[in-house]
Amino acid sequence: MSNKLIERAADNVRILSAAMVEKAKSGHPGGAMGGADFVSVLFSEFLNYDPSDMTWANRDRFFLDPGHMSPMLYSILSLTGTYSMDDLKNFRQWGSVTPGHPEVDVARGVENTSGPLGQGHTMAVGAAIAERFLVARFGEWMAHKTYAFISDGGVQEEISQGAGRLAGHLGLSNLIMFYDSNDIQLSTETNEVTNEDTAKKYESWGWKVLTIEGNDIEAIRGALHVAHAEADKPTLIIGKTIMGKGAVTAEGANYERKCATHGMPLGEAGASLEKTIVNLGGDPENAFVIFDEVQAMFDARKAELIAAAAEKKAAQAEWAKANPELAAKFEKFFSKETPDFDFSKITQKANSATRAASSAVLAAFAGEVENMIVSSADLSNSDKTDGFLKKTTSFKKGDFSGSFLQAGVAELTMAAVMNGIALHGGVIPVCATFFVFSDYMKPAARLAGLMQLPVKYVWTHDAFRVGEDGPTHQPVEQEAQIRLMEKLKNHHGQNSMLVLRPADCEETTASWKLALENTSTPTALILSRQNITNLPSKGDRYSEALQAEKGAYIVTDCEGTPDVILLASGSEVSTLVAGAELLGKDGVKCRIVSVPSEGLFRSQSAEYQAEVLPAGIKKFGMTAGLPVTLEGLVGADGKVFGLESFGFSAPYTVLDEKLGFNGQNVYNQVKELLVMA
Repeated sequence: MSNKLIERAADNVRILSAAMVEKAKSGHPGGAMGGADFVSVLFSEFLNYDPSDMTWANRDRFFLDPGHMSPMLYSILSLTGTYSMDDLKNFRQWGSVTPGHPEVDVARGVENTSGPLGQGHTMAVGAAIAERFLVARFGEWMAHKTYAFISDGGVQEEISQGAGRLAGHLGLSNLIMFYDSNDIQLSTETNEVTNEDTAKKYESWGWKVLTIEGNDIEAIRGALHVAHAEADKPTLIIGKTIMGKGAVTAEGANYERKCATHGMPLGEAGASLEKTIVNLGGDPENAFVIFDEVQAMFDARKAELIAAAAEKKAAQAEWAKANPELAAKFEKFFSKETPDFDFSKITQKANSATRAASSAVLAAFAGEVENMIVSSADLSNSDKTDGFLKKTTSFKKGDFSGSFLQAGVAELTMAAVMNGIALHGGVIPVCATFFVFSDYMKPAARLAGLMQLPVKYVWTHDAFRVGEDGPTHQPVEQEAQIRLMEKLKNHHGQNSMLVLRPADCEETTASWKLALENTSTPTALILSRQNITNLPSKGDRYSEALQAEKGAYIVTDCEGTPDVILLASGSEVSTLVAGAELLGKDGVKCRIVSVPSEGLFRSQSAEYQAEVLPAGIKKFGMTAGLPVTLEGLVGADGKVFGLESFGFSAPYTVLDEKLGFNGQNVYNQVKELLVMA
C-alpha cells in the first residue's frame, strides 16, 4: 500500500475518533489519535481474517488492552466495514454497539472486552497459547498470529509482569505486541511515574524488542515484517507515538502531547475539533465520513482477504479429506458441544476431601477431554490438579504437545490468560489455586462473567479448616463475595457465574459434570482441603448427587412434616447430618438439604423451590463463611450459624471444636431456634 494512502487512512481514524468523543461529550481521543498509524498499517496490510466469515477459527486475532482507546478500534473497523457511521455517532449511548470500552463482538471484529488495563494483552497471551496448543494437534496449516496493543498504563499494571514473563518463557513467536509509548498518562507525564527501561525488561523475559517512531508508516511496516520473521520469541514493538497527533487550537497552534487530550473531548481539553479536522484534511461540517480513497483501499483489501481465506479453507478441506478423524475432532473442539464423557465410571474414594475427588475427575479427563488445558498457580500438588498433570506434560518452549500450563505464582495473570484461551476458542480452560487467592483473580473472573466465557475455576482449601496456616490462608469471606456473581445477571439474563461447593466426593463428580456442561458462563468449584464423610445414601450416592443440577436438593428427610430444615453447602452438610442424629434422639424431625449453588436453585421453578424449602417451617443454616451466604435461603424467622471474624491458626479439628462446627452445636443451635418459635 502507498504510505500516503495509509497516512490518509490514519488521519481518517483520527478525525472519526475525535468526532465520536466530541459528540458523546465523553471519552478519550488523544491515545486513539496517536495509535491510528499502527492500526492503519495492521488492518490494511497484515491482519488476516475473513470479512465474509468473521468467526473463522484460523483468523488472526487483535486484542486491544487500553479499552479507553475504543474510538480508535471502532474507527478502524468502520473502515473495514463492520461499523457504520451511525454506530460511531452513537458512541457511549444507550443501546449502541459502541460502548465506552469495547465489549467482545467477534462479528464486528472486537475480540475481547477491555477496560481494566493490563488484562487485554494478557488475554492475547492466552490466545497465543491456545493457537500453539491446537497447532501441535492439527498442524501448522492452521497457524495464525495474535496481535496485541498496549499502552503505558497496561505496561505499569502488575499483571503485565506475569504476562511478559510467561510469553517469553514459552517463546510465543506467534504473539506480536505494539506498545503505544506516548509519554503521556491521564493525569501526568510518564516520567513522573516511572523511569524503567521497558525494552530491557522485556528482553530479560525473552522477547524480541524493536523501538521505532510509532507514527512512521514505513517504520511500522518494517517492524511488523521483522516480527513475522521471528520464529523463537514474542515481539514487542515500542512505538514512540504522539498523544493527540494532529490536534490544534482554535488559532491553529499545535496541541499535541497534552495530558488533557487523554481523557476528555478536544473542545474541553483546550483544542478545537473543527480546526483539528481541517488540519487532518477533513471537512468539519461532515466529520463522520470515510474518505473515498480510503474506502477504495479497504474495499480492495477486503477482496484480498476473502480470496486468501478461501485458499486457506480449500487447503483445510484437502487436509480434512486426508485426515477425516482429525477433521472431525477439529470441528468438535470449536463447537460448543459438551465433550463426550461418562462421569458414572469415575470411582471415588469414600470420605475423601473434595479436592481429592476433583483430582480423580481431572485424572479421568486427561486423555479423554482432549481439548482441555489445566493450569495451576504453583500449587498443583495442593489443589490436586496434579491428577491431570500426572497424565500429561507441561507446556515448554517449542513443545505444546502436553495440556498443562505452569502459571507460576501469578493468579491474576493465570485467570486472564484463561480468558484469552476461552476467547480464542477450541479449548476448555481450567485453572486452580487456593480459594483465599481468588481475591487476586476476581478482576479477571469478573470479565469472564461479563464476556460469558466458560472458564472453570478450581478453588481449594475452602474454609477455616486450612488450619495451621492461619487467617491469612482461611477464606472466611470469599464465598460470600464470589456468590454475588450468582446473583448478578449478564446481558443475556443468565447468572454471570455458576458457583458450586460440593458436600462430598460424589457431589464433586456431579459438580464437575455441571461445570463441563456449562458452556455459557464461568464455573467455580469450591473444594475442601480436609476429608469429608460421605452423605447418607439409599444405595447409589452418585445418582443422588446428580440432583445438584437443581442447585439444592433433599439429602435426607423425615416422615411427615419436618420440625426443622437444616441446610448448608460443602463440608457443613455432613456436620448437619451429625447434628440431626442427635436431634432425632429427642424426637426432632429434620430434613437436610445440600445447597451447592443458590444461584442454580433460584433459577428452578417456584414449585421445586417450595418443595425443597417450604414456607412455614423453621430453617437452620450452617456455613464456614459469613452468615449472609445462607441468610436469603433461611429467611427472617430462621437462623444461620457462621463466622463473623477472621479465622485462627490451629489444627482444623481444634478449630471445629472451638468455633462450634460439630454435631453437638448443631443440636444446641436448633433446640434454641425451636424454643424461640
